[in-house]
Amino acid sequence: MNEKAQAVRLMIFDVDGVMTDGGLHYSDSGEEIKVFNSRDGHGIKVLKASGVKLAIITGRTSNALARRAAQFNVDYLYQGVEDKLAVFKGILADAGLTPEDCGYMGDDVVDLPVMRRVAFAVAVPDAPELVRQHAHYVTGLPGGRGAVREVCDLIMQAQGTLDASLAPYLL
Repeated sequence: MNEKAQAVRLMIFDVDGVMTDGGLHYSDSGEEIKVFNSRDGHGIKVLKASGVKLAIITGRTSNALARRAAQFNVDYLYQGVEDKLAVFKGILADAGLTPEDCGYMGDDVVDLPVMRRVAFAVAVPDAPELVRQHAHYVTGLPGGRGAVREVCDLIMQAQGTLDASLAPYLL
């Protein structure tokens, strides 16, 4: 697994159930509300700073997600996607990467077409059994509760960049 994480040059995330707990929250006016974990956010920030490109591919559309992705200067954001594999192939072509350069973190069967092609496939612990079977790594923490940070740290540890990202906090 360490070798697989070491190869990641682009990490792709699903949103609902991965970056959030999967719950769908709506305001009285019908606006969808997303709840993101701040520690996950810090993980994304330092992973990006370490040189790994970031992508988000999600089936839903949310203004909150667009703002969150902008905070971290996510390289590729695709919302309202029905065919994640087609979007994945487009990202590869644009970035000049291969599936072996990529990681993907998902939580449901709609993520399998991409998960089955990348070098480093990650699932959250409450993903369906079929999804977990196709993951190279299943997080210990649930989606929206630190799972993203766990994966970011794991990738940076494998790539030898984690200690440098933590050094400023250990002065």
